[in-house]
Amino acid sequence: MKNILLILLTFIASQTFAQDEEPVVQDPNVKTRIDAARAAYITERLGLTTKEAETFWPVYREFADKRSGLRSQYREAKREGKPEKDLVDLGLKLKQQELDLEKDYSGRMMKVITAQKLVELRGAERDFTRIILQQIQQRKMQQDKRQQMRERQQQQLQKRNN
Repeated sequence: MKNILLILLTFIASQTFAQDEEPVVQDPNVKTRIDAARAAYITERLGLTTKEAETFWPVYREFADKRSGLRSQYREAKREGKPEKDLVDLGLKLKQQELDLEKDYSGRMMKVITAQKLVELRGAERDFTRIILQQIQQRKMQQDKRQQMRERQQQQLQKRNN
């Protein structure tokens, strides 16, 4: 199962950005694939039974969507160029809202999974994010190497033609 997850994560990371000279463009289906990989990874890490998974995932997705909404509020305010003091205040307000959200959903999730699995969930989320970011970074490094090779080949070709 771990090999399958690693292959899936590698595939997702490889599809995250367009190839060759095209600018970095996110694949429109990448979020769906990452969410599916996240579900598989967390399900395995927590050792969820089929029954637990059926009840846990709708609650978790609802929580994750609301948490994402809170985080996007800050990013939007930053994009709009809000003053730094406003960003600090908004950031603190949103962190409190996120904490309140986590308290609420932790109680709901503990009706489905054990407290031990809930504690492990945080680690599994961090590890999954780290794995995805590493895969993306590796992919970017491979693209950079290919670009450098193309540039060297082009320079050598120009030298020959001169």
